[in-house]
Amino acid sequence: MRGLSEEKRKLLEKIRELKSGKRSMVRTHIRDMIILPEMVGATVHVYNGKEFVPVTITEEMIGHYLGEFAPTCKKVEHGEPGLRATRSSMYVPLK
Repeated sequence: MRGLSEEKRKLLEKIRELKSGKRSMVRTHIRDMIILPEMVGATVHVYNGKEFVPVTITEEMIGHYLGEFAPTCKKVEHGEPGLRATRSSMYVPLK
């Protein structure tokens, strides 16, 4: 099946309404929507599994997926033993 699915067509209509001023915000779960040239300048809130991340679409994003700009995983920062770490590492002697 070629072309856009029904849910992607509805999202595109909502983005058109957003750009014309009829709508104030677009929220979507559709992460596999390819960014088209007519979407440039719009801000779409894309769901990342926990919250809606605002994505402002620019010309460089054309051809990519919406989901690429709303990361689903956070960067893990491990602390030193005893500093911002787990309760078990509290008893590790510090130098």
